This record gives sequence, structure tokens and C-alpha cells, in this order.
Amino acid sequence: MAKLQPSSRTVLEPLADFEPAKPVRIRSLATSNSSDYETLVYIGTQSGSLILLSLNRNLPHLSNSSNASTTNAPKNVLSFLRSVSVCDLPVDSIHVMADIGRVLVLSDGFMFLIDSLLIQPVKKLSFLKSVTVISRRIRSDDTESFDFSENLSGLVESVSASQRFLMKLGSGIRANGGKSREFDHLREGNLVFAIAAAKKLVLVELLLVNGLNRSDREIDSSGGGVSFVILKEIQGVDGVKTMVWIDDSIIIGTSSGYSLISCVSGHSSLIFSLPDPTSVPHLKLLRKDHKVLLLVDNVGIIVNAYGQPVSGSLVFRNFPDSVGEISSYVVVAGDEKMELYHKKSGICVQMALVAAEGSGVSVVADAEDGSSDLVAVATPSKAFYLFEAALPGFSRDVIAFGNTAAKQVICYRKVPSEEQIRDLLRKKNFKEAITLVEELESEGEMTKEMLSFVHAQVGFLLLFDLHFEEAVDHFLQSETMQPTEIFPFIMRDPNRWSLLVPRNRYWGLHPPPAPLEDVVDDGLMAIQRAIFLRKAGVETTVDDDFLLNPPSRADLLESAIKNIIRYLQVSRRKELTSSVREGVDTLLMYLYRALNNVDDMENLASSENSCIVEELETLLDESGHLRTLAFLYASKGMNSKALAIWRILARNYSSGLWKDPAMESELLDTNTLSGKEAVAAEAAKILEGSSDQDLVLQHLGWIADVCQVLAVRVLTSERRDDQLSPGFLDEVIAAIDPKKVEILQSLISRIPFYGDLQEEVNMEQPSGFVAQGEIGKQKITHATRILLDVTNLCRYLQWLIEDQDSHDTRFHTLYALSLAKSAIEAFETENSSQNHDAGRLEKTCSAGSERNLIFQSPVRERLQIFLQSSDLYDPEEVLDLIEGSELWLEKAILYRKLGQETLVLQILALKLEDSEAAEQYCAEIGRPDAYMQLLDMYLDPQDGKEPMFKAAVRLLHNHGESLDPLQVLETLSPDIPLQLAADTILRMLRARLHHHRQGQFASPSLEHSTVAEAHLSWVDIVHNLSRAVDVDARLARLEERSRHVQINDESLCDSCHARLGTKLFAMYPDDSVVCYK
Repeated sequence: MAKLQPSSRTVLEPLADFEPAKPVRIRSLATSNSSDYETLVYIGTQSGSLILLSLNRNLPHLSNSSNASTTNAPKNVLSFLRSVSVCDLPVDSIHVMADIGRVLVLSDGFMFLIDSLLIQPVKKLSFLKSVTVISRRIRSDDTESFDFSENLSGLVESVSASQRFLMKLGSGIRANGGKSREFDHLREGNLVFAIAAAKKLVLVELLLVNGLNRSDREIDSSGGGVSFVILKEIQGVDGVKTMVWIDDSIIIGTSSGYSLISCVSGHSSLIFSLPDPTSVPHLKLLRKDHKVLLLVDNVGIIVNAYGQPVSGSLVFRNFPDSVGEISSYVVVAGDEKMELYHKKSGICVQMALVAAEGSGVSVVADAEDGSSDLVAVATPSKAFYLFEAALPGFSRDVIAFGNTAAKQVICYRKVPSEEQIRDLLRKKNFKEAITLVEELESEGEMTKEMLSFVHAQVGFLLLFDLHFEEAVDHFLQSETMQPTEIFPFIMRDPNRWSLLVPRNRYWGLHPPPAPLEDVVDDGLMAIQRAIFLRKAGVETTVDDDFLLNPPSRADLLESAIKNIIRYLQVSRRKELTSSVREGVDTLLMYLYRALNNVDDMENLASSENSCIVEELETLLDESGHLRTLAFLYASKGMNSKALAIWRILARNYSSGLWKDPAMESELLDTNTLSGKEAVAAEAAKILEGSSDQDLVLQHLGWIADVCQVLAVRVLTSERRDDQLSPGFLDEVIAAIDPKKVEILQSLISRIPFYGDLQEEVNMEQPSGFVAQGEIGKQKITHATRILLDVTNLCRYLQWLIEDQDSHDTRFHTLYALSLAKSAIEAFETENSSQNHDAGRLEKTCSAGSERNLIFQSPVRERLQIFLQSSDLYDPEEVLDLIEGSELWLEKAILYRKLGQETLVLQILALKLEDSEAAEQYCAEIGRPDAYMQLLDMYLDPQDGKEPMFKAAVRLLHNHGESLDPLQVLETLSPDIPLQLAADTILRMLRARLHHHRQGQFASPSLEHSTVAEAHLSWVDIVHNLSRAVDVDARLARLEERSRHVQINDESLCDSCHARLGTKLFAMYPDDSVVCYK
């Protein structure tokens, strides 16, 4: 006999036993639940007796027998009720009909009927002989099957006295179509059977007669009260050894194989043949799944009602003597063993030795109606009880096993699933426990809440075993676990959230929650204790990896904190109450600080969070995480405290660099900010949304000291609910550092009406702006000078003018001057190869000026647009500033504002050489002399510049009709090529003559003579030019005609290389000769 390994899990445990007074040989076995508390066990013997046992489940029974052995065999005894003698031959099968209180017994080829308590005499049913197998029909709820009750409607309402007498004697009634108005009162439930007798298959239904109710039937003195109605006979069915009827399919097993017979049509089809004619067929109805198990040697194949395999095969160790079903398991008995297999996985979950080797055949039985949670197993000798669990099993019911022979019947109960799970968890078989729960949940035997409960329980056990990553994995799989259950591991009790922590929710398999430091310390002590015990030869449940390579306390604490952080981060995304969310965020900040995860701390504090400031401000302040504290203050609307911290950091910040992704797209191309600039940027973000003017004034100064771009962003922000008041500018200017006036000296010295500016540089107290009036006649104040050469002035004034629609000439003039100064600097920078290594702050502001939302276009473009669109600035002041620069287009705009037409034309035509713009300006002037003035400039540009003949011809071509021909002729330079201007001038004269003939001129005689003289003069010129062209053409033609080539008999075509001979040929201009072919 093979040696069995100790079990890691127990599915079955002994419940009760029975030892007959005299030895008996058991041939068949059946069980039935008579009530919720009593189970009846029927034993059919080889001698033809039927024994009834009773098991009262309220009696104490053996429990917690995870290590069952011979020493703890069952002590409870099955109660013997009574026995009856059926016949002198063995009882082959027992069929309990608990719903009508009857038992159908097969023995010696006949059927016998008796009441379920074996009180009445046995009734022999003689209408069928040579019966070999009986099978009750099982109908599925989810499928439609043939209803035989329709064929019974023809029976008479009341039978004759002779028929009633035959019925009481056990004779059958054929459903032959006799008329009846009411027969259904004789029927009770689905009591339809298939009976294999002789060479036919008979389908019968059991009917109740005499109008007896249940209580009457149970005390019927004749033991009858029922009758069998023959529904159908199927001929030609022989050698049936096993049979199952499910829905409309009857599956039979013979020595040759398995066949499927339709109960409707009687048609038979072969499922498959047995490989060995000596094989014993065996069928087992799996009532729970409405499927059938077919045995082929030691392999069990599960098929549906159509005979089609529906799942994997069950491979047994040996061919079983008998098969039973309980919950999700198949119980097989044979070869002195009882084995438990899971139906879906096919795994042998548990095995028990129940008989001595060579004792005989074992019998397994379960309730046919599926209501019983007992299975009986009978063996021919007393059993030894050893259990083996291969993999997790799946059910929680009571199972009864009967031991035959050796005068003993044993009942076992199936250990409840929760007890199995608990037992696995105690032994730290966590994977098996989870697998068991998942399979129970998939089969509907355990709720999803229970699965979540077990995941949480496993997580806590793993946490105390120092497997923090696996523990959190299970926590995350639990849908019912609350984040508050983790709080005691982070903060010691009592604390703000102590009352939120659930108490006593688990099975008590792990210690009470404690801070992670204590958990790690206790775990390390357990490891040290296990190492000592292992050296002494004592096995422990501590992980072997920890024993071979003990971890350090620091590594364990770090792992614990990281994984708890992971759990809290996931919990933040769930729907939580406000108090729980506060605890999650606050304790998450605690853990971040414990690992010094500065980035995570700042991200949490700067985002939307529920942190409790009172719990964290002392902690963060003492640990030096002031940036995080500032972010936290800002997120809670405590702007004053946040800005105070940013100001302190700006004053004492180190010179290192700090990357801020939020600033990358706004200020810098290098994506880096100095520490002070990053701090100022965070403070500016707060002030941009603040409507508190006092707070803005308090902190704007130091922000401007760091980066003036940020200061302007604060002033022009649209994020605040209430915009800053119009008079706020003077207060802002007064708050700026007076030392910045030195930056503006280069610009201020070039503004004429600021002559005494230099005397005010060292003033201690700046004065304010004048309220209204012409700025050209006012002395600039100290605070105004401060802003002139600062980029933020340009931004601020643009915001006032464009967004706030300010019409103050003072602001317009200052804006024009600021733009002009910035344009000059930009132009000089673009045209200079020096100063590439300018200071980083200047680069920051310059780059920022290209990217700010109110500062999108290049500075020259904005200057030109503003000079053209605004009429409120002083053009002379701006012109004085740019006079010595190369901003010619801007000068042209300003001269145009001042009415200096000649200077505008000179700039457009000669400096910029923009003929189109110059002609457009002449059209705006609207006088013909403007075109003549422009023509003079083209023909005599002065300063040694070459005449611009093409531009002059373009002007004559576009606007010649508006010019005086004589003035044009007088103005034309002797050096201009006549061919260049002939067509244009001729067209101009013809148009002029056409206008004259229509009477469009005021002085007809003078104009006619002038036009005629000019026309004749130019006609002669054109005529002479045409004659010269004609002479040239004739001369060229003559030269071509004078060319010749000599052809002889040997001349060849230069194209096809054929001999020319007398063929026609031609000569190309390159003197090549080709034939006409």
C-alpha cells in the first residue's frame, strides 16, 4: 500500500458510525433527508434485507478534525431504526422517493415498493419481470423537454373496482387513449422512470390513487396507494447494465458501449464503444450540473444530455467500484480507498483509506433527489482513516460515508468552506486559500463580499509576515476593505481617526494592528526565534528566504512604507467620505516625509487634497520641508502664510537649479530656473489669483527684484475674481525698489522734456504720477522713470491700453517709447554678433516676452501696429528716440503723422526701396505733383546713388496718365534707355491725347499744341527705332541666306546616315544636312 502524505487541508471529516450486531454484506446503499435535522440511510444486503439507519444532526459530532487518523475515528453512532426482508436474493438498487414517502427496491428482477420508514409490508410490483436497471427522469429547469402528462388525459376519471383492485396489487395501467375529464389529481411530481426489462425499455409514471393525501398514503394498510402507468415501450434494447435519464435523452451502458435513446422517438444512437468487451460500463448522474459521467476504464468523461463531452476528463487512480456526487466533487470508492475529485479541475483533493487491502468491493451512494448533503460509502472491512489534500477543494456541506462489511457504517461530514479556508490560513497556505475562495465564488457557492473578506485577511497575515508587497496586492483586490484599516499601522492610537477604524472584523488569525515599526521589530524577532528553532530541528512557518538571508530593519521599513503608500494612492481615487479622505491624504504626506520623497510631497500639497494642516505644519516646519508647507498653505487658501514662506525662501535660497515643468512652456527655453526664480514663480501664481491689493503690494516688490516678467504677470492677471483698481498703478510704482532707476538712465537721457531727470535719481522718496494732462509738459516722476526701461512696463501698458481700453495720452506715449526702446535693442541684437553670453535673467525676461499671452508678436511688429493705430501718443518724442536708429519704417509712420510728405517718400522710395508703398502713399496724398516728386527721386536719388530706372518706368506704367508729358520729358535723364521707356511713354501720350479729344482738359488750344508737338516728336522717334529694327532684321536674313553647303554623291544624312543622292534635303541653322525623310 502506497504511503500517503499528510494532508494540508481537510474537506471531509468523520461524523458518525454504525456497527451491526451481526456481520452483513452490503450490496447497495442510499441516503435521504427526511427533515432538516435527520438523514435516513438505507442499506441493501446480499441476503435481501433492507436496513434503515437514522442520523440526527443535532447530536454532537467530531469536528475540527484536520488531522484525522485512526485515533480520532468517529465516536457518534448511527441509530438503527428497523429492517425488512424484501426477498431471498440481493437487493441490487434502492431508489428513495422522499417527496411521496416511498422507496422503490430492485431485487431478483422484480420491483418492490415500501414506505420510507419501512413500517408497512413490502409490495411486489409484478407488471414487469426481468428488470435489470431503473432510472428516474431528471428534467432541467432551463430546457424544454417532452411532457408525458398530455398522454394521460385520456384515462378515465375514476377507474372500475376491478382496476382499482389490480392497481392495489401493483398492476399497471396503459395510457391507451381512454377518455377522462380529470386525471391530474393522481399525479404527484415528476415520478417518471425508465425501466430496462428483458429486451425492451419501458417508460412508466408513478401515480397516486384513492385520493389519498400524503398522511393517508403513509399509513395505507395495504402499503400501496400508488400505481404505475406505462407511457411508452421501446423494443430492441438489450443488455442494459447502467442507465441515466435526463430531459428527453436516455443514456444506457452495455458491455459494448454507451448509447443515447430519445424518449420521444425511441431512436438510438451510439455515443462511443468500449475498447474492451470485458469492460464494465458505469454511468453517474451529476444532478447539480445536469450532466452525466461516463466511465471508460479509469477515466471519467462528463457529457451533456445530447451525449457531447462538455469538460475535461477525470482520471482516477483505478477503475472505481462505485461513484457518488456531493457539491462540486465526485466521490469514488475502490481499491480500498475513498477519493474526492473536483469536477471541473479533475484534481484529487482528498483521499482516505477505508478498507484493508483485498477486502472486496466498496459502494458509494448519494440522494437521488439531490436534497441530501450525505454520501454513503460501504466497504467489506474496517477502514483506516488517513487524508490527503492535493489542491484546494470547493464546498461546504455534510457528507456521510458508510463502511460495510466489518460490521461498520461510517458517516463523514464535509467541512464547511469557511473552516477549510481558516485552516489553510492558519497553515499559511495563502495561495491555496485564495484559489479555493475564487473557485467557490465562480461556482456561486460564495459571495463576492466573502472573496474580498478573505483577500483582506490574507493581506493582514502577509503584512505581519513582513511580505508587504504581496499584502498590499491582496488589499487592493478586496472591494470591502476600508482605507481606515491601515491607519493604525501609520499613526499610533489615539489620534484624530481612531474612531473610524473598524474593530474585530476578521477571524482573529493575526495580531491587532500596530505601527509599522513595531510590526517590523516583532517580525525580526520571530525570524531570529525561527533560526534558533531551525538549528534545534524544529520546523517553523517563517519564510525560508528570511531564514537564509535575514533582511535588515531599514529595508523592511522602506518596503512597508512604499507599499502602504501604493495602497493609499489607489484609495485616493475611490469614493470616500470627507473624514476618511482627510486621513488618507494626511497620512500619505506622513509616509512621503518618512521616505523624504520631496517631489511626491510637493505634488500632493500643490494639488487638490484633503490634508489637515494642523496635523502637518509642525512636522513639515521642523523637518525643513518649507516648500511643501507653502504649497499646502496655498492649496488651503492660506495665501498670506504661503507667501511669507516663499519670501523667506527667496531671501535664503541656494544657488542651485530646480526644474519646474509648469514653468517650462512659459518662461525659459532651457527649461530650468534658478532657485529664486522658481520661488518667485510660485509666489506669482498665488498673487495672480488674489484680489487682495494689500497682499499684492506687500509681495510684488521682492518678486520684481527676482524677475520683472513675473511682476507684470501678477499685475495683468485675468485669473482674479475682482480686478485691481485703476488707481492701483501709483501704489504699485511706489512699491518698486528705487535702486532700479539706474537701469533707465540710458533711455531717460534721450527724452527732451526730462532734462532734470538726472537730478532726481538719488531721491529717497519717489513721487507719484500726475493725475491727468499732457505728459510732454510734465516733469517725469521718480517712480515713472523706474518703469521706463523695464520690460514689464511695456507689458503693463499694453494691458492698460488694449485690455482696459485706456485713452490716457500719457500711457500711450509711454507705451510707444517703451516699444521703441525695445525695438532698437532687438534690432541691434539681431545685427550684432556680440553679447551672445548675456545674463540669465535678461534671457529669461527676453524669452518670456516672446511667450507671454499678452506679448505674442515680435516687438517691431507691435511697434509698427501701435504707431499706425493710435493717435494719442506724441510722435515727436518717439521720433527723437529713434532718430539715430535704423528703424526706417517706424520713422516713415511718424513723419506721416507729422505731415512730412517728402521725408516719408524719401524713406519709402530710397531707404526701403518699397515702390509699391511709395506709390500707395502718393495715392493717399491725391495730388499729381506727388508722383512727379517721386519720379524725380527715382531719377535723381542724390548721395551718389544710381538712378532707379526700373522703379521710374514702373511709376510711369502705373500712373503715367496722371503726369504731364512735357514735365516727364524734361525730367527724364539723358541716360535712360529709350527702349525701356518708349512703350510706357507712348501709351501715356496716347491716353493723354484721348482725354484731350473728349474735352477733358481746361485749356484746349494750348493743351492740343503741347500734346501734338510731343506726340509728333515721339512718333518720329518710334518710327526711326522701328526702321532700325527692320534694317537689322533684313541684314540678319541676308546673312542666313548667304550660308551654303556643298553636296556630292558621297554626302550622307546627318540624321539617318543614308546617302542623299538625288533626294530632297534641308540645312539646319547649325549647318547640318538632313534628308526630308
